[in-house]
Amino acid sequence: MRQNNIFVLIYIVRLMRVDRDPKERTENLFNELGISMTEAVIMFLKQCDLNNGLPFDLKIPNTQTRKVLEDAAQGIDVHKCDSLDEMLRELNAD
Repeated sequence: MRQNNIFVLIYIVRLMRVDRDPKERTENLFNELGISMTEAVIMFLKQCDLNNGLPFDLKIPNTQTRKVLEDAAQGIDVHKCDSLDEMLRELNAD
């Protein structure tokens, strides 16, 4: 906000409940990027403003995808491999 050619910063305090593990992982990520959690949130908010919405696609899976995800979560039609090499061999077998 600008008043009489002087920029006035408005501080907004907002408490958010966030699970500890993802918060710590993202704080470590932001530290590697050289930014703080606050700076990351400000960037996110600015991108929402610029995009007039979320700065990424948010989609609801269709019926078929939802069924596959539910089946996989229950172990239905899931093929397991012991290694990446094994998986690649099996995928390229045909």
